[in-house]
Amino acid sequence: MKAGSRFLNAVSAVALSAGVVSSGAGVAVLASAAVAEAAVIQRIDVRGAQRVGVEAVRSNITIKPGQSFSNADIDESVKRLYATGFFSDVRISVSGGTLVVSVSENQLVNQVVFNGNRKIKDDKLVGAVQTQAMGPYSESLVAADIERIKEAYAAIGRSDVEVTTQVVPVAEGRVNLAFVINEGERTKIDQINFVGNNAYSDSRLAAVIQTKRSNMLSFLTRKDVYNEDKLRADEEALRQFYYNHGYADFRIVSSDVAMNDAGNEYTINITVDEGERYKFGAVSVESTVEGIDGKELERLLESRTGNTYSARDVQKSMEAISRRVSSGGYPFARVVPRGDRNFENNTIGVTYLVDQGERAYVERIEIRGNTRTRDYVIRREFDISEGDAFNQEVVSRAKRRLEALGYFTTVNISTAPGSASDRVVLIVDVEDQPTGSFGIGAGYSVGGDGLVVEASVEEKNFLGRGQFIRVAAGGGLEDSRTYNFSFTEPYFLGYRIAAGFDLFKNQTSSNSDYDYEEQGGTLRFTAPITEDLATTVRYTYKELKYTDDGAFGANGVAGGGDDTLSQPYIDMISGSPWKQSIIGHSLVYNTLDDRTMPRDGIYASFTQEYAGIGGDSEFYKVYGKFRYFHTLSDEMDIIGSVAASAGHVVSTGDSLNVFDQFQIGGKELRGFDTNGIGPRLNGDPLGGTTYMTVSAEASFPLPLFPQDLNIRGAVFADAGTLYGNEVANSAGALGTDMTWRSSVGAGIVWLSPFGPLRFDYAVPVAKESYDEVQNFRFSMANQF
Repeated sequence: MKAGSRFLNAVSAVALSAGVVSSGAGVAVLASAAVAEAAVIQRIDVRGAQRVGVEAVRSNITIKPGQSFSNADIDESVKRLYATGFFSDVRISVSGGTLVVSVSENQLVNQVVFNGNRKIKDDKLVGAVQTQAMGPYSESLVAADIERIKEAYAAIGRSDVEVTTQVVPVAEGRVNLAFVINEGERTKIDQINFVGNNAYSDSRLAAVIQTKRSNMLSFLTRKDVYNEDKLRADEEALRQFYYNHGYADFRIVSSDVAMNDAGNEYTINITVDEGERYKFGAVSVESTVEGIDGKELERLLESRTGNTYSARDVQKSMEAISRRVSSGGYPFARVVPRGDRNFENNTIGVTYLVDQGERAYVERIEIRGNTRTRDYVIRREFDISEGDAFNQEVVSRAKRRLEALGYFTTVNISTAPGSASDRVVLIVDVEDQPTGSFGIGAGYSVGGDGLVVEASVEEKNFLGRGQFIRVAAGGGLEDSRTYNFSFTEPYFLGYRIAAGFDLFKNQTSSNSDYDYEEQGGTLRFTAPITEDLATTVRYTYKELKYTDDGAFGANGVAGGGDDTLSQPYIDMISGSPWKQSIIGHSLVYNTLDDRTMPRDGIYASFTQEYAGIGGDSEFYKVYGKFRYFHTLSDEMDIIGSVAASAGHVVSTGDSLNVFDQFQIGGKELRGFDTNGIGPRLNGDPLGGTTYMTVSAEASFPLPLFPQDLNIRGAVFADAGTLYGNEVANSAGALGTDMTWRSSVGAGIVWLSPFGPLRFDYAVPVAKESYDEVQNFRFSMANQF
């Protein structure tokens, strides 16, 4: 009886694993099951594998001649053969000393085509589906491919897409597969409503999240596409916003999404509970690690008593302590913040506890979801690798770096137990996003080149390697031309050193007396000193050509034209071409919270240059700039900024050339033309040896425009001076003394899909009679 039970159990296991449906096959398998526990086969007989091949079947079988096998081996072999996708039926039986493997082959796909798709190109859909030409045809795989196509269309706002298939036999065992797509109408987002918010307006919160209401430019930005994962990311963005502005008890009560089928539009309702606003109470560091003094670590803290509570400041403080402790020889040290809420005065005291922590090592880093960005591009942002001590603060820093790259819509890092109790597996889930962009910029110069337009194409993640490439070309109505090409490898030779080069060529004939052409290149290397501070070393070589345009003879004297040029300009033309060979070094400090529209932070740079290793220029030049941003009103979204810049150049030879000196104008001092201020001779700008500028600005949302259009107003005041002169043959030049100019104005800033655009109108309130005025200025991109 017991033997019969064992027999029947073995029979059931093998019959289920082999998927036997006919009684005859069942008998064969049952017979094999009786000997499966101890049988040893001598050969494998494969039947039915006409196209796939006998050896391909045998390579997926775990059972080998001369070795004993069990029911588990039969089960695993069946699973492997089905997993190849080449077979619709698999049966395994034993006949004497022979293992008989009978298979029925799936049809092969001769060709995969897509019909009806206009919004997503064929190459994108080919990459999305798993069914491929010369691969097996599987109905389950095709069903999964239909869902993948629907997901691709949902990502561009076409959730009602319909996908069917057509299968056409073309030869024995071969079929053509067509996915027939009805793209449907594009879904939109009609309303995004916030409920329960008192501290911040709906428009302010709408600026925090990535999902936007549909507008006339949504077809470019795609920010009005509803996606559940995107909504979860928006919820997290709202949490971080409130946590960083003092609302430690903030929570999202609900997020409801309603679809209006008639208009094919979504309405999103987000209900929040803001809670009370807190400030930091007493802040301290306590250490239980021998050799680490908590008092000495307190100077590293970003969180300060009396400041508005900010989760970001707590995180930065934890990371700063962790870096210091780890560098001191304690790689497993752990930093844990302990909060102490005082509900009477709305303060949160924070004590940072430093203890030894558990000894844990990184077993492996597993990266998932990256369809374009290569694994090593993600791995190199971690300061730890397999085998290193696990440190949560290092992982948090890597997450911020990955998010700052701009390659991914979402970045999530989680942990899983490793193969031992002291092993941890890091799981990095990312979702790639488009990183290429096309930009159009324009400017207008009164009395200069007139309208100037530049078009550029850039890719921040070239071929998924993390490399940056930019190509730009521009021109003006007055026959000016600009060409630029830039390339940057962010991790040169595997080190955290950004190496790159720039090639440029600029030419203009806007001046009636001479033409100008400049061409050359720059080689540069940038290395980080800290998370916020970086240093750059560069070498620039360029050639400058000035031609007389028919106004001057071969000796540089008047040739019958309208001679208005000063002697320094005549010297430039007669000495052309000129060569410059410049070595430069810069320090850049950047804590801006957003590169496109900063609300808080500092951007400061200091640069020094030396020219004289070859070439016609000999000088030492230093210059720098500083700009500070601060949100003046969170509720009204008013952003204030102050800026200052200065520079000085000295000759290391006999004198300076005109093009060696500083030239400033409308870019630095709005209300004035390019090269519009500073020393002049016969109306020609000579530039100056010293300059200083200061400015103050406040920007705010324009009330008549929807927040989703990202159009802001600005008011500003600028002041500056450019003076000093060391150019030869320039006796009698005006404006060599330090005279300040100033202007006030207003502008409109549009964060367009092509990049930030500015429209400024400024009026000089202090100027010299020989200065050149330009009230209106149209420019592109932020200048820091």
